Amino acid sequence: MKQPSRSEAQQRADEIRVFERECERLRQEGVLELSAEQSHAVSEYHAGLLARYADVFDIDASVRAKQLSLGMRVASFLGALALGASVLFLFYQFWGGFSTGAQVGLLISAALASFAATLWIQGRDHSGYFTKLAAMLAFVCFVLNIVMLGQIFNITPSDKALIPWAAFAFLLAYNCDLRLLLAAGILCVIAYISARTGAWRGMYWLHFGERPENFFPAALLLFVLPTFLHRKRSQEFAPIYRVFGLLTLLLPVLVLSHWGDGSYLDLDNKFIEGSYQVFGFVVSACVIWLGTRRGWTDVINTGITFFVIFLYTKLYDWCWEIMPKYLFFLVVGLVAILILVVLKRLRTATVSSSSGEAS
Repeated sequence: MKQPSRSEAQQRADEIRVFERECERLRQEGVLELSAEQSHAVSEYHAGLLARYADVFDIDASVRAKQLSLGMRVASFLGALALGASVLFLFYQFWGGFSTGAQVGLLISAALASFAATLWIQGRDHSGYFTKLAAMLAFVCFVLNIVMLGQIFNITPSDKALIPWAAFAFLLAYNCDLRLLLAAGILCVIAYISARTGAWRGMYWLHFGERPENFFPAALLLFVLPTFLHRKRSQEFAPIYRVFGLLTLLLPVLVLSHWGDGSYLDLDNKFIEGSYQVFGFVVSACVIWLGTRRGWTDVINTGITFFVIFLYTKLYDWCWEIMPKYLFFLVVGLVAILILVVLKRLRTATVSSSSGEAS
């Protein structure tokens, strides 16, 4: 039997708890009752499985443990931010007192030491919380290393610094199974591709945010990238890529639907805004359809969220000034009911399709 990942082990533990509760309900309702031998065999097997998973991955084997884990995740995140800020201000506090050679040596030593500490902690921390803290600190030290070295040697700021930042974030994310650093790496990729797109259009790279259309190439790359990744952990990270890809596409579309001046298109502003409003509705609807067809809950939720945002902003543009306020909110409420009815029908069709495939 192949070794599962930590997330798969946690999912299996959750399924075991659900199975135990359902078996107890079935026994109480007189539908199914296992024999003493079967019940003992199942209990022993599950107990051994949970004990092995707890030993290897430090999973949450109970509801209370899962509740405590949420607090541990928050604490590790805040601790990583605090330690990163501490390192940053420590460098700036005493930076002027060191020679150039000492500064370079400290920067390189901090980056290497924090990376080595992350790998060392990972081998001993089955829970992953201390690993996350150390990895965040290593990433901060690495970013600080490149920024400060650039200042020491008067290197002109460039978007190319985003490439090693992204590479290091991905290295830590995939090696330590850290979604937070995966998000950091994705943000670096988005910034780099958008800056390059803006630079190809003659824009200074730091001003790439002034043209929302610069984000479209990065959005396309992030959404299709999971299709070409075949590793198990890559597939576990796929929803994060897809959600970031959709956000990188739909947020600029939302901005352009109300700010035609930000577009590269040399057309009338009203026409640009109207076109992007239609485009937003069409893309959101297609995203919902695709998510339903592929069973991607993350894609469905993102598509629905933006479809509702586009709809309500359009209702505001059309009706806020010409309608009495009570009538405007009545229309909004009726639209919400209509959306619920449509989603309920979509959900029913999805459940029926799943039942048909299962049978």
